[in-house]
Amino acid sequence: MTNRLALETSPYLKQHADNPVDWYPWGEEAFRRAREEDKPIHLSVGYAACHWCHVMAHESFENPEIAGLLNEHFVNIKVDRQERPDVDDVYQKVVQMMGQGGGWPLTVFLTPERRPFFGGTYFPPQDRYGRPGFTRLLVSLSAAWKDKRDDLRENTEEFLRGYDELDQRHLQGAAPLDVDVPAAAANFLAEQADPIHGGLRGAPKFPNPACHDLILRVYHRTREPTLLRSLDLTLHRMAAGGIYDHLGGGFARYSVDERWAVPHFEKMLYDNGQLVKLYADAYRLTGKPGWRRVVEETIAYVLRDMVHPDGAFFASEDADSEGEEGTFYVWTPAQLTAALGADDGRFAGWAYGVTEQGNFEHATTVLHRPVELSPEEIARLDGIRERLLAVRARRVRPGRDENILSGWNALMIQGLCAAYQATGTMLHLDAARRAAEFVLNRMSMPDGGIHHVWKNDVARVPGFLDDYAFLANALLDLYESAFERRFLDRAQRLADLILEKFWDNGLYFTPNDGEPLVHRPRAPLDNAWPSGTSTSAFALLRLFELTGDPRYRDHVDQVFAMYGGAAAQNPFGFAHLVAALDFSQRGPLEIVLAGDRALAAPFIEAVHRAYLPARVVAFAEDVPVGVGRGPIGGVPTVYVCRNQTCEAPIVTPQRLLARIME
Repeated sequence: MTNRLALETSPYLKQHADNPVDWYPWGEEAFRRAREEDKPIHLSVGYAACHWCHVMAHESFENPEIAGLLNEHFVNIKVDRQERPDVDDVYQKVVQMMGQGGGWPLTVFLTPERRPFFGGTYFPPQDRYGRPGFTRLLVSLSAAWKDKRDDLRENTEEFLRGYDELDQRHLQGAAPLDVDVPAAAANFLAEQADPIHGGLRGAPKFPNPACHDLILRVYHRTREPTLLRSLDLTLHRMAAGGIYDHLGGGFARYSVDERWAVPHFEKMLYDNGQLVKLYADAYRLTGKPGWRRVVEETIAYVLRDMVHPDGAFFASEDADSEGEEGTFYVWTPAQLTAALGADDGRFAGWAYGVTEQGNFEHATTVLHRPVELSPEEIARLDGIRERLLAVRARRVRPGRDENILSGWNALMIQGLCAAYQATGTMLHLDAARRAAEFVLNRMSMPDGGIHHVWKNDVARVPGFLDDYAFLANALLDLYESAFERRFLDRAQRLADLILEKFWDNGLYFTPNDGEPLVHRPRAPLDNAWPSGTSTSAFALLRLFELTGDPRYRDHVDQVFAMYGGAAAQNPFGFAHLVAALDFSQRGPLEIVLAGDRALAAPFIEAVHRAYLPARVVAFAEDVPVGVGRGPIGGVPTVYVCRNQTCEAPIVTPQRLLARIME
């Protein structure tokens, strides 16, 4: 027997289709029943790769007694946060207002009007881990709904007031004028770094690519050695730790410890897209071959295991396989010996830190790199790695969430473009172009906007601010990689739609014609990916430099005036907005190419290989700043401009490289 979720396309919702819980998807049918039967709503939000979502499902949603309580006393709604991040954002704030950290599974109880009155995250079936049992909670809330309705409604009023207070908390005005806010923020983040293992101190440990991107940008400008040391340590420790998949490539979502040793094994597209870009940019700056290796291996993972046949990228891979977390990834010395023989097995165990005691459950080991290897040892390990990968491929793979999300695809496209520019590997550009074509051809809306999610040949859910902003920047990166004018034009259309759909005295997360919720979220803070607000600022700033259209700059200035003060006080939450401020304050270089595009390849390569965090690049015929700028003497010519004012023309790649490196 299955419930209504069997008819949904979301892999996460389908995971719950055979629960005895009488689940509804988010929608009017469920809301109407709650109103008609005067029942509260039990809202459960998660995603397909979420380990603790699986735990709560097995413990509670598959339990007939708990399902009976849920079905008798509540209308039960299951939401995939990857399909409906707006719903997730609104109700995550309930848990945060209650003094909890938020996360998934998210469990919130609502009135039939969808107003929240209680919330939490994971609840065990019985009292445990210092948390109330789900059974006891359901009985208590059902009784309160019947006998203490006024108290619950007062809770809803407090939460509704709290939404406005949270929004106002971040509207602190402009940043102080007498402080180099980007430099101060980058130095603060570097000071907060773990001096031994890199990353921010403590556990669990997340990659936080937006923070490290800011550190890299500011280091390029200030050359402060402590910034580079902090970044280098973090990138090295992450790539050596168990959070990185040393056989297949790619990064897990986070490590449960402070040493990057044992990950929470789920792999998310958004992490890998951002980290490819971060490592590619670090490679452009430092030339370290190790960073290029991480870039190439991570892209190989995505193109092998996370790609739709037509080029777009799937959302995630699960942490669990065969009912256990991490089973696919861990090894014992005996398994290494069986796969490689005694001699190579011993060497692999030494190189990958595999011991009899292990560092994970059941005396297994998450592969990591505890020792530095010589070039000869690295070459030997490369052959061993391929053999182990082939053995691992015969194991039962973790489940894969085959939702295609436009915003997350855009983050991967940006990573691929950065990798192409850093290395010149055409495979990376081809993959970026194919993914963009998929999103533009299959997920577009009639007005030139974008849908949020695609699955089973159906694009659904109007896009959110993240989708528009991430895709606008990805298309600008594609234009600056391939110089196809259509990508620039579509990026500009998306930027115009951001101002039409999401702007109302600031940027909102949901479009003005989207589904009305109990609160229209702004969502200015970075989370596991940069905020739509900060990413929109980047797109608008880049387009201002390319087009000279003052509307773009004016709106960004308003964003800085709204959130600059909060960003100065909270670099962690606003790292990407501070990076946009740094881009703006540096006066970005406008690099204008003129002449035959094929003959201009050496100039393009010079620009691409250099790490230039504050620049735009275009061919003269594609942008207003290029009007009247042409090749000199029939040879390709480059004009380096700032504030729409150009310097003397440059006609050799060597001189261009010297100029942009000044």
